[in-house]
Amino acid sequence: MISEELRVDTSGAPIVDLTPQLRRFCAEHGDGLVQAFVPHATAALVVVELGAGSDGDLLSWLEQSVPRGASYRHQHGSPGHGADHLLPALLGCSVTVPVLSGNPQLGSWQSLALIDTNRENNLRRIRLTFIPG
Repeated sequence: MISEELRVDTSGAPIVDLTPQLRRFCAEHGDGLVQAFVPHATAALVVVELGAGSDGDLLSWLEQSVPRGASYRHQHGSPGHGADHLLPALLGCSVTVPVLSGNPQLGSWQSLALIDTNRENNLRRIRLTFIPG
């Protein structure tokens, strides 16, 4: 098993494309599986099409599903922070992708993306782990 930690600043946008970092990490290895994991209670990882409107649709869906203005039992932090804590439960905190000859086998329009709607913590860690196979 080979592992590396990425540090990502999400202050610029709630969705960050991690595909270039994933491809770079996998290029050093052969066949196997790569897992991406975000160890934060208010961030998630997804495989999604980016740049064609799906990213905006995802954010709209999240706002409709867990509106920031709703009343949550988890109430510390800024308004809407309770919604941030539901994000990983809805989207997940890890993604596993097969790798062949150092290439992650994402589909033509798929990207690995970090989703972070929490504006209180903009520095995130993502653990990439390669398991040879």
